[in-house]
Amino acid sequence: MLTSKKVLSRKRRQRSVRKRITGSDACPRLCVYRSSKHIYAQVISDERGVTLLSASTLSKEAAGSEESKGVSEAKEVSEGRGVEAAKEVGLRIAKMCQDKQISRVVFDRNGFLFHGRVKALAEAAREAGLVF
Repeated sequence: MLTSKKVLSRKRRQRSVRKRITGSDACPRLCVYRSSKHIYAQVISDERGVTLLSASTLSKEAAGSEESKGVSEAKEVSEGRGVEAAKEVGLRIAKMCQDKQISRVVFDRNGFLFHGRVKALAEAAREAGLVF
């Protein structure tokens, strides 16, 4: 199976980070995955091996937010691209956490650089009340 050096490097970084951080029921792990078109966030309890919450640019709430935006912005958000779409996901995941009385999480960037969309999602979640 051939994989690119870029993917292998991300997987190596991912394993390195996962050795050190785990999510518990009291302080779950906020895991982010960034594809070329979309961004996904999950709140995971590693003690039970359960995903507690999830949000992404593919969810129905993201499609509903198009109506309040301009035409050019709506296309970008609906396609799931850009920093603005990542901010929306960060705000949504933080609101969902607050609804479930989760105020503290451990941030798992999943081997991606803390830059661009990943950083925007994290900062939006912090602004909405989550503590890392």
